Amino acid sequence: MEAGNEEPPLSQATTQPSPRNALVTGSSRGIGAAIARRLARDGFRVWIHYRESGEAAEALLKEIQGVGGDGRLLAFDVASAEAIERVLVPAVASEGPLDVLVNNAGIARDGLAARMGDANWDGVLEADLSGPFRITRAVLPGMLKARRGRIVNIASVVGLTGNPGQANYSAAKAGLVGLTRTLALEYAKRNILVNAVAPGFIETDMTTRLPKEKILEQIPLGRAGTPEDVAGVVGFLCSDAAAYVTGQVIAVSGGMVGS
Repeated sequence: MEAGNEEPPLSQATTQPSPRNALVTGSSRGIGAAIARRLARDGFRVWIHYRESGEAAEALLKEIQGVGGDGRLLAFDVASAEAIERVLVPAVASEGPLDVLVNNAGIARDGLAARMGDANWDGVLEADLSGPFRITRAVLPGMLKARRGRIVNIASVVGLTGNPGQANYSAAKAGLVGLTRTLALEYAKRNILVNAVAPGFIETDMTTRLPKEKILEQIPLGRAGTPEDVAGVVGFLCSDAAAYVTGQVIAVSGGMVGS
């Protein structure tokens, strides 16, 4: 990071006359938590979503509130259409509309295609592609009425390149890229900007078992990314500085993959 470009502490979050609501799915840990912290620092009231990690989500909310930010907790399974209708839709109706939606939650169930059962294929597609679609569909009416909104889909570089052993995950993330570009075209006239961020090798719980040294050889910057690297790009896309950016896929991969 260049001198003079350091991020301000979370305690310097901008005070807004009325809350700007931002939902970050899968935000109890990892990349999602880093995005939640960044958006809170930027003045958003962050809806911290989780499925099972309730204690981690509560700890993150207390951290944000402890330094002057604001937020709330929201628990549901992104792969469940019923849960989205039962939990998210009423929350948006009573506390929305959302100004920002970050579709970050997802799962991976790796295996070679010839040996991949329907359960692993369907499970990943439901969580990583159908879930973001249904969540987006649920929050779009409020954004359309307000004539503003930002949607950021967290894709992956494997959705751009493919990856052995990840036919389901690669297909879901490639589909998310297509969904991003289509939504951007459909709703640009309503000032709803839709972009995707495609992380590369980011150090999180999901990457601890990967061959780090071998992967680093393929990264021009010579290091793994951090959740904060991804959060910085998401923060930009949700800011006024990105008012003329929509339909884009930004790879955060240290130069390993272009977008």
